[in-house]
Amino acid sequence: MSYLAEHSIKGERTMSQGFVAQYAAEAARQIEGVLDLDSGVLVSIKQALGVEHEGRGVKVEFGPDNSEFVTVTIYPICEFGYVLPEVAWNIQEKVKEDVERYTGLVVDFVHVQVMGVGQDDRKNTFINRTRLEEQ
Repeated sequence: MSYLAEHSIKGERTMSQGFVAQYAAEAARQIEGVLDLDSGVLVSIKQALGVEHEGRGVKVEFGPDNSEFVTVTIYPICEFGYVLPEVAWNIQEKVKEDVERYTGLVVDFVHVQVMGVGQDDRKNTFINRTRLEEQ
């Protein structure tokens, strides 16, 4: 696991990739049109073995020499019916804003790699129930 470590007069500040990934994941999940984040096969295996994984569906890379610059990659599963470039743009904006605000790091890039498109079953259940009640 990679860490950012800074030394100052007040002491040392350390941040793990998982810590930054948690902020990024939470920001991405708040975007309309995002159903969830794809954890990938490796994370699924870790979770099956009982290993906790921070920031599921997010990859964080610190700059050279663990500088204050960071690149974040988000792997969302988007909701059917939304314009994917708009959802991706909104993810980029929100992740950059939140990570910079809450960690003090500078976000160089936010990459969005849409891993799938699906439907929100909760909404479909509500729509179907509403249609039955109208009949």
